[in-house]
Amino acid sequence: MHISKETVDHKLIPEFNIGMVGHVDHGKTTLTEALTGKWTDTHSEEIKRGISIRLGYADMTIYKCPKCKEPKCYSTTSKCINCFSACTPVRTVSFVDAPGHETLMATVLSGASLMDGALLIIAANEDCPQPQTREHLTALEIVGIDKIIIVQTKIDLVDKEQAMKNYEQIKEFVKGTIAENAPIIPVSARQRVNLDALLYAIDKHMKTPKRDPKKAPKFLIARSFDINKPGTPIKDLKGGVLGGSLVQGVLKVGDEIEIRPGIKLKDRYEPVVTKITGLQKAGENLETIEPGGLAGVSTSLDPSLTRSDALSGSIAGLVGKLPPILETIRMNIHLLERVVGAKEIIEVGGVKTGDPLMLTVNTTRTTGVVISGRKNEIDIKLKMPVCAEKGERVAISKLFSGRWRLIGYGEIV
Repeated sequence: MHISKETVDHKLIPEFNIGMVGHVDHGKTTLTEALTGKWTDTHSEEIKRGISIRLGYADMTIYKCPKCKEPKCYSTTSKCINCFSACTPVRTVSFVDAPGHETLMATVLSGASLMDGALLIIAANEDCPQPQTREHLTALEIVGIDKIIIVQTKIDLVDKEQAMKNYEQIKEFVKGTIAENAPIIPVSARQRVNLDALLYAIDKHMKTPKRDPKKAPKFLIARSFDINKPGTPIKDLKGGVLGGSLVQGVLKVGDEIEIRPGIKLKDRYEPVVTKITGLQKAGENLETIEPGGLAGVSTSLDPSLTRSDALSGSIAGLVGKLPPILETIRMNIHLLERVVGAKEIIEVGGVKTGDPLMLTVNTTRTTGVVISGRKNEIDIKLKMPVCAEKGERVAISKLFSGRWRLIGYGEIV
């Protein structure tokens, strides 16, 4: 049974996606847990290694106490932690917890396409910037995310003098960047210190953008699942589930949708057509979803097609309304002077015919070879096709010492 959208308080349905980005071990997952109550590292290797490998997701409702003054009136509980009054829900947001480790940068870039804003996490007990701090800020600039709050974490591990020194380093680092005027909020996630000030900043600085419900729906698939347990009888099997975010338009239960580029059949990719059997946000079953927040889309697909993120990177939308599938793309390119993310200074040195590149467009990550390289324009043959349209921005990475490094971006022409 589906609960219609009208029976659910709209303030409890996520409307805005916030990325948690920053250097490895600077406290992104710990802060996400402090705000949402959910530990987003659930993959066995993540738990073993103590780092995020895949994108993690969690929802948070911001509440406001009618009696307390700002920012103390903000909390994540329905009862005020200061005066115990009943609080009113203001809005619900979704967090996308991105890995900080340098070898996982491609995951960050694909996750950035799901973000409306970002918290840039910078630990107070280390010098700023660290390599991935610089790389993640560059990624935010490339994908055009300008709603940024800087969170100075781990302030419980330093004295006032060190905290102020780190603050000045942060101010110097963001000078001239997209985050130059971003608020800087010092917090201790473990001690739950100053989280009310962070919630206040999120509510004031990260306003939900206006959406056009008449646009053709576009659902970016970041994960795909087979939710059936081994041994489930055939009559009880449920169809495959897609996880990601609707970035435009509206999707409804019963809609017939197409997934592009779809599934790989030998040497080609084939689009898939299926029907939506269920929609979910924030644990609620809905008849309709709109942009904002992370969502689950239940389908009538054979679950073997969605197992182990097999459809991640594809796009779902109404049949015949999605962008074309491109196997070769031409781009105007904008390269950085230096490679970001490396400890040493490395010049980008341009792109030429024959160079292998990794491209990230929306949640799609693919590699390819430049078949024609000019000064500011390249043609590239892709190993895996992408579903994209003219004008879309593409993050470009290049191999340096065996690792993919972000070197700039391109625009499809």
